[in-house]
Amino acid sequence: MPSPVRPPAGAPDCTACPLSSRRGFLRDAAGMVGAAVLALGGTPRVAGAMSLRMARAVGSNGDERTYPLPATDGATIDKDAEVILMRYQGHVYAFGLACPHQHTALRWEGDEARFQCPKHHSRYRPDGVFISGRATRNMDRYAIRRSGATVVVDLAQLYRDDTNATAWDAATIPV
Repeated sequence: MPSPVRPPAGAPDCTACPLSSRRGFLRDAAGMVGAAVLALGGTPRVAGAMSLRMARAVGSNGDERTYPLPATDGATIDKDAEVILMRYQGHVYAFGLACPHQHTALRWEGDEARFQCPKHHSRYRPDGVFISGRATRNMDRYAIRRSGATVVVDLAQLYRDDTNATAWDAATIPV
């Protein structure tokens, strides 16, 4: 083991300092970073999670609501209009906020990258496809179109995959 470095003459004595070795310093620094991440509510899994944003429509015309085109993957929820706007893997979707099973408001689980019903735990992929639970079908999608840098959602046209699969499949815009 190498001998400790001695301070120059007249410098303060740091031999009692807990950060006197490089290895000790790195160990303590890593512990502080880990503690800071935990204090902020983050874990490595959460750090890579898709975001959740709350928003309101920036425009309204009858049954249509206009939203800014999402810049990144994640969910945007408009509680007033009961719309979920989802950007995922190069597509934008607009869903009804209610679970198709018993119409409970769905929650976005960003760290798991899925929607989940808090009542009966039905789970859905970010594109609205049913994964598991008591529901028996995919999330309902609204008709959607792009208008410049915005997304227009038609609240009068809500599609179920089991009654209109063609319209449900088409209710997406590429980004």
